[in-house]
Amino acid sequence: MDDERVQRFLTDGFVKIEGAFPSRVAADCARLLWRETGYEPDDPDTWKEPVVRVNGMAQGPFAAAANSPALHEAFDLLVGAGRWEPRYALGTFPLRFPHPEEPDDAGWHIEGSYLPEGEQRYFANLRSRDRALLMLFLFSDVTEADAPTRIRVGSHLDVPPLLEPYGEAGASILELGPLLDRASAHRPLAYATGRPGDVYLCHPFLVHAAQPHHGTRPRFMAQPPLHPAVPCALERADGAYSPVELAIRRGLAG
Repeated sequence: MDDERVQRFLTDGFVKIEGAFPSRVAADCARLLWRETGYEPDDPDTWKEPVVRVNGMAQGPFAAAANSPALHEAFDLLVGAGRWEPRYALGTFPLRFPHPEEPDDAGWHIEGSYLPEGEQRYFANLRSRDRALLMLFLFSDVTEADAPTRIRVGSHLDVPPLLEPYGEAGASILELGPLLDRASAHRPLAYATGRPGDVYLCHPFLVHAAQPHHGTRPRFMAQPPLHPAVPCALERADGAYSPVELAIRRGLAG
């Protein structure tokens, strides 16, 4: 990480860390994920569903992927030293397979981060409660033909004004979806392509979407949050704002 990439994060809402963890670690993770699917890597006839969701996965290779020196350095720069919690499991894996059936999860959205009592959908608020970053870990080669995540570049700046009226309580991702889609529709598109071992570190307000997979190779990716060790602060007496906080302030300032 360097100043140029931090500035890109502020402007675009994400930064790609190439080779964030070793490709051999990515291969070990992929083998474990194939085992969870019950599918055969060399037999497409066994790939029955367009999306297989795998939860958890805290085996050694996943912990190693999440705790590489390159990622820890990037977390310190984007979130702030001492302001994030290490990860040892990588959460939900949306594994996408070539399939004629259209998935039902391809709408534009940001990720929710907390579940209020009595609610069924996750919420988000202006301080991005319980989420410091959205991370995309690649465990397979991903080209534009392999259903990469679609990203609206700079859309993280469109979100703070939408969240501000909801206050500390925030709003559900279901309610926010149409608002986010309209507010960020003018943004250019990017695609989360790359090699096994690459990681995209995204602002928690980056608007993104899945897409149908009409290629030939399954796409293996994790999309865990980085959890904060301390709450995001939008008013700091010492002005020591992290890039995540600065971006929210810039979005509010218009």
